[in-house]
Amino acid sequence: MVSSDQRRRQLAREKFERQQQRREQARKKAKQRNTIIAAALAVVLAAGGAVYAGAALSDGDKSDSASSDTSPSATPSPSESSSPEPAMSIDKKAKYTFALKTNEGDITIAMDAAKTPRTVNSFKSLAEKGYFDGTKCHRLTTQGIFVLQCGDPKGDGTGGPGYTIPDENLTALGKAGADGTVTYPAGTVAMANTGQPNSGGSQFFLVYKDSKLPPTYTPFGTMDDKTLKAVEAVGKAGVEGGASDGAPKKAVTIEKATVPKV
Repeated sequence: MVSSDQRRRQLAREKFERQQQRREQARKKAKQRNTIIAAALAVVLAAGGAVYAGAALSDGDKSDSASSDTSPSATPSPSESSSPEPAMSIDKKAKYTFALKTNEGDITIAMDAAKTPRTVNSFKSLAEKGYFDGTKCHRLTTQGIFVLQCGDPKGDGTGGPGYTIPDENLTALGKAGADGTVTYPAGTVAMANTGQPNSGGSQFFLVYKDSKLPPTYTPFGTMDDKTLKAVEAVGKAGVEGGASDGAPKKAVTIEKATVPKV
């Protein structure tokens, strides 16, 4: 017999997966639309119609913005790749710290480059560019799964660095059970994605209480005890408006991010 708590977890996971599917469908539609616009642009430019082309692109941008607001998601909808993944510049055998200074105190995440080299390399590159500085942790989930999500410069779950990185370390948490999930232990930090393989960008989530999710999110770091307690406090404060999923009531802003070698 399924308990009420198990049923709530199941419903949360199903909602989570539906949101991912909607995001991916919206992304594919946007890509198809952009392809059509690009083809039209080529024809228009050949005819010297630059003014019309500019109007078409502006309209496409507005449509993309509208579609991105259809529903919240625990995974990002990264922008179409427009820049290459950073060249490898880290020591793949070393350990690094993803150190975040926030208005709620320091967040310290230990990373092992031997297990997730391309993820660590990407975070180091982004941090050195100041990518995370001044960004907010935009999403808190307090039912079914227990995570605080950060890393989006737009602050709405749709931002990304313009490139994607491959999944790594997916077997670290064990084999999925009959329900298709594994336990992401409290203290785990993992990459968010669109629900499709190898679609991580800059968004990541901090697990502040054991959560069951599919083993499709790269677990790349571990919070120290002090950090976990700070994130637990954010979770305990709840979501704005009393919901179980949305902007955290206790706002968390990343003031400065660095990735030093340990």
